[in-house]
Amino acid sequence: MPRRGDPAGYALVVGSYLLFSLTPVLMAWTTIPTSLALVVRYAIAAGVLLLVFWRRRPLAGVFRPGVWQRFLLMAALDASQAFAYFYAVRELGVAVATFIYYLQPLWVALLAPRILHVATERVVYIAMPIAFAGLALVLGPSFSQTVTLSLPGVAAALLGGVGFALFQVGIKRQTREVSSISTVIVMCLLDGLFLLPAAIWATTGAGVVFETRDVLAVVLIGVLTTALAFTMWVEGVARVRVQHASILGLLNAVGSPVFAFVLLGQGLPLWTAAGGALILASGALVVLRGSGEPEPEPPL
Repeated sequence: MPRRGDPAGYALVVGSYLLFSLTPVLMAWTTIPTSLALVVRYAIAAGVLLLVFWRRRPLAGVFRPGVWQRFLLMAALDASQAFAYFYAVRELGVAVATFIYYLQPLWVALLAPRILHVATERVVYIAMPIAFAGLALVLGPSFSQTVTLSLPGVAAALLGGVGFALFQVGIKRQTREVSSISTVIVMCLLDGLFLLPAAIWATTGAGVVFETRDVLAVVLIGVLTTALAFTMWVEGVARVRVQHASILGLLNAVGSPVFAFVLLGQGLPLWTAAGGALILASGALVVLRGSGEPEPEPPL
């Protein structure tokens, strides 16, 4: 019988996505430009991890041939998929753009066997439509009565989803050669550098002032939802099949409205609760019925 997936790996992935879903709630507390908040977020995360793990030489091996080139490619993918998603949101609206973007488990299921040489199990294809149905229910209240589909918007949402899928597969590939801590530090540094020009452009002459609430929110984002959550996610992805992790990623759609309900007092529609139940069911399906990794992964 095939061995089951690593329970600790699944716990890390689920925990990371729940922490990730706190990010938009914390961002709602800030008044500074988003690009600046993101640059500071990545700088804080990289600084914290370097400080904590410096004795372990976390950057060792990062500059080996082939490794640093993949890091640059993944940083470019991460930046471009985020840009494509936000463009799609502007063209299509949040609900439609998010639904198309979060078709990414399908692209992961198709790409992983070709890039990682790890087969996609049947249970993944069974869980996907359940997860997508749950996502549609979660986003249901956000769909407008008249939805206008623009070709550039749909293309951007699809490209964003494919880019995110490639990013996940790339992270999985990278953890075979580089530790999770090293991966997170390098990705935070590169993501911050990619976003720095946008942050400079947004703040030049704007008279940006950091209020106490801004500082608190950005520090929490940098430490909790980036340094901690990103490390948990990368280590979790290293331990379980990336196809399973991509389906569990739809927990983001469940966590954000729940945290908004608890922390911001926003309503929690019945549709959202029903969709969340379906997404949880799809995640439970791959965790309980899927098989583990065919080869051991490097430790944290």
